[in-house]
Amino acid sequence: MANENDTPTNGYGAGSIQVLKGLEAVRMRPGMYIGSTSARGLHHLVYEVVDNSIDEALAGYATTVSVTIHKDDSITVVDDGRGIPVDIHPVEKKPGLELAMTVLHAGGKFDKNTYKVSGGLHGVGVSVVNALSTQLKVWVKRDGKEHYMDFATGITTTPLTVLRDVPKNETGTTVWFKPDGAIFTETLRYDWATLASRLRELAFLNKGIKITLTDEREGDEQTETFLAEDGIKGFVRFLNANRKPLHPDVVALETSVDTGTAEHPNEIAIDVALQYNDGYADTVFSFVNNINTHEGGTHLTGFKSALTSVVNKYIEKSSVLNKKDKDIRLSGDDVREGIVAVVSVKVREPQFEGQTKTKLGNSEVEGAVRSVVSDLLSTYLEEHPKTANAIIEKAVSAARAREAARKARDLTRKKSALDVGNLPGKLADCSLSDPAMCEIYLVEGDSAGGSAKQGRKRDFQAILPLRGKIINVEKARIDKVLSNEEIRTIITAIGTGIKDEFDIAKARYHKVIIMTDADVDGAHIRTLLLTFFFRQMPELIEAGFMYIAQPPLYRVAKGKEEYYAYTEKERDVISERLGGEGRTNLNVQRYKGLGEMNPEQLWKTTMDPETRSMFRVTMEDAVLADQTFQMLMGDDVEPRRHFIESNARFVSNLDI
Repeated sequence: MANENDTPTNGYGAGSIQVLKGLEAVRMRPGMYIGSTSARGLHHLVYEVVDNSIDEALAGYATTVSVTIHKDDSITVVDDGRGIPVDIHPVEKKPGLELAMTVLHAGGKFDKNTYKVSGGLHGVGVSVVNALSTQLKVWVKRDGKEHYMDFATGITTTPLTVLRDVPKNETGTTVWFKPDGAIFTETLRYDWATLASRLRELAFLNKGIKITLTDEREGDEQTETFLAEDGIKGFVRFLNANRKPLHPDVVALETSVDTGTAEHPNEIAIDVALQYNDGYADTVFSFVNNINTHEGGTHLTGFKSALTSVVNKYIEKSSVLNKKDKDIRLSGDDVREGIVAVVSVKVREPQFEGQTKTKLGNSEVEGAVRSVVSDLLSTYLEEHPKTANAIIEKAVSAARAREAARKARDLTRKKSALDVGNLPGKLADCSLSDPAMCEIYLVEGDSAGGSAKQGRKRDFQAILPLRGKIINVEKARIDKVLSNEEIRTIITAIGTGIKDEFDIAKARYHKVIIMTDADVDGAHIRTLLLTFFFRQMPELIEAGFMYIAQPPLYRVAKGKEEYYAYTEKERDVISERLGGEGRTNLNVQRYKGLGEMNPEQLWKTTMDPETRSMFRVTMEDAVLADQTFQMLMGDDVEPRRHFIESNARFVSNLDI
């Protein structure tokens, strides 16, 4: 429980809540505040409320947070923090609780005396959750009393009420809300795995905080508690669970640096953990104030440069290399091969940049992280020579493979964005040169590729047929990856290069569309391609350039009428409409491959921008994606078997 002496007079009262007005537009343009009104935005509501509880924990006042998904997909979040202030705001003349719930940008996060560090990315707060819920209720235990208010679509329906007396040391906030179906028209159902992944992440990033997730929905009843006493060290072990570590201990580097002055302190808390495995991917996740910085930033740049420098300096000092490798100079890619690392910093006033506002821009953080990692990692390697040797052996092996891959890599380079002389012969390119107008289909098989070439619009649609299955990059080093003809063809066609040489400005298409058959083989090819892009060109995904085509599963025809169905339910609805219960003269065709459609049908169903349906591939949860790709495509069979057994019941249409 929170400190019983904690009262509004010790620095956290209604006066701490600074108001920046403007809630009216939230319901009109919800996407501006929560990203979207899809499942992503729905889950963001939970994160906004949980972030408030985590901020209380960061400030040292809360130790437990619980999240409950109720049977109707409403949500309750409970914490044992100080409780949102309920006294009257000196300027606004309303209770602090009402301001926090009904006014955009009202909250203690804007007062650095209240929260030195806070995690809300956009600072929109719980008021947005209130505005986008049909009903929201809040209970606050504080100052020996339990207070209550409730709201509907952001409007107060029950003013601040005292329900009962409670023990003085019993404090905290409980928020219950029901998302508005008029806003979230796509889905109102919360996904357990999505919420669990984020709450697990928060537990790792904030050691010692106990976070519980409970699902009360019928058939899905379960509870899981997340508690990481060793913080991000446990995070790294979790990420490496399906891999084979090269050294037993997780290297942990934790300290704080003040880059400010006595009058204006600027303390930066730096927490880094890393462990190498025998794989070939580098898996580095970076966070600022618990926010996953997908696009990296200054903290990640500082970590990477320090890591490369430390390993090279250790080699120079220790003379661990044999004669044939003594002149080798390791690159950043070499040093990061097989690494799993988490870089977490906590900054008073983070400045974000980039398209998705998840790239840290604070210049002082880069130097602070580089200095800390350089000093602490150098000391660690000197004190743990076995670990140092394992890391160096791995990096040197990667350097040898890099040299072997150099010629293969050269084959994938284009001379310039306008020089098409070295484009793959089987690529049917488009005539437009503006990448923003162009799209490329990666098509399974020559037969479907032929139909796609005939059915496409040649001005803006390019077709690249792929023969067979590409190499599984999860199990292969870069030299093997680049020796694969199909992969070289893909890299050359897209034009960006890969890894450290990647340049999004050189992308020849702003839509890269994977189009495979709707069967098991097609799903496998799609997964192999996604694994390749996730590991070698993640920036394409982050930029929103990656898509998955959705060809129809069925053609339903009667006489001259024909319709296409993308699900069994659609097929049944169309069949009933055309044929009734008897279904006389009704022809239902199941498409098992793209090649079964003629060019006109392929265009009409899958390639026409006016009528097609596509999924955009996103990087919303890179941690979950990394775990999934490693589980599905890695060497360890047992996790894959468990995944298949657990999810087999969700497969309704399987062709073997």
